[in-house]
Amino acid sequence: MKRHGHGLVLGKFYPPHAGHHHLVRTAQDQCERLTVLVCAASVESVPLADRVAWMREAHPGAEVVGAVDDIPVDLHDPAVWEAHMAIFRRAVGRRVDAVFTSEAYGAELARRFGAEEVCVDPDRTLFPVSGTAVRADPVRNWEFLGPAVRAALTRRIVVLGAESTGTTTLSRALAEHWRGRGGVWAKTGWVAEYGRQYSEERLAAARAADPAATWAQVSFAPAEFPVIARRQDAEEERAARLGSPVLFCDTDSFATGIWHERYTGARSAEVERIAATTRRDLYLLTDHADVPFEDDGLRDGEELRPWMTGRFLAELERTGKRFLVVRGDRATRLAAAVAAVDGLLAEGWQFADPLPERVAEPVRVGKQVRVGKSSGEPVGKPAGERSR
Repeated sequence: MKRHGHGLVLGKFYPPHAGHHHLVRTAQDQCERLTVLVCAASVESVPLADRVAWMREAHPGAEVVGAVDDIPVDLHDPAVWEAHMAIFRRAVGRRVDAVFTSEAYGAELARRFGAEEVCVDPDRTLFPVSGTAVRADPVRNWEFLGPAVRAALTRRIVVLGAESTGTTTLSRALAEHWRGRGGVWAKTGWVAEYGRQYSEERLAAARAADPAATWAQVSFAPAEFPVIARRQDAEEERAARLGSPVLFCDTDSFATGIWHERYTGARSAEVERIAATTRRDLYLLTDHADVPFEDDGLRDGEELRPWMTGRFLAELERTGKRFLVVRGDRATRLAAAVAAVDGLLAEGWQFADPLPERVAEPVRVGKQVRVGKSSGEPVGKPAGERSR
């Protein structure tokens, strides 16, 4: 196998999928050094920085760089080609010896770089997926997505509420319901409430010092809540990278802010900053009215449940989050929650269209003529990934 000095893989990676990763791995195996250039247009809805980060995580041995390219796409106009090439050359910053691509215009891109073209799986036989297909239906193409992209696309559902209002029961039931649907949903994840584990550890530590210690003797300092919030977020992120397109969480770092208020009497700016870094798609607030209070040894706030429910509701409304208050018995709550989540998933992922291409006529690449696709399909940038 011929070895190359400096190789280049260029694409939109909107979003990256298994075909992209195969292309990059193939190039890495054949090059001393590889640059992956991520090109994004401002009209696209996944930020360039995210795509660069995803590719860097997946390919730590490559140099991944990004560039914004808002130039209209026309494979038949040499001036447009050169305008794109100016962006590419500036981003790459050095001579390219080989261009690795699966695209019909790969030869022309290589020619303009003064490099050799290496065509990799142009018929997509190894990984029958494309960026267009992923954007149209992420669920159907979930198996082709890496952990970082799955985490970004996973619909995160948080069940929250006052003490002894059924958050664990409902969140577990939802995860089990989706796993029961089979297929891609079989790996649906559930994230436990880390605050409860933390509380159990605090009580155990108190009893190690005094076997007669009770939960009423355990107190919380403000500095403990950011620790809980960060760990809760970390567990959520881990689960989102491994599971199905939907994830169910028994509380989250946003809820930790309310618990901080409940135990200290004040809000925590640090916890709120932590909570703001992660997107959640739907909150399910469990009402206290239909659930009798059960003291399991870690609860002492039966009289505070109405206040807690009110605070959760007020903060959900104040921050503009999407939420549903669930009431009634277990079956009624589960049915309402399932309907709400199904409604969310039915909305899809709403990717913005990439810049369209004018490729209805044959594309001349050197001495060859290759037929491009019709202008009816938005298929990417001249030197990026078209159907990938």
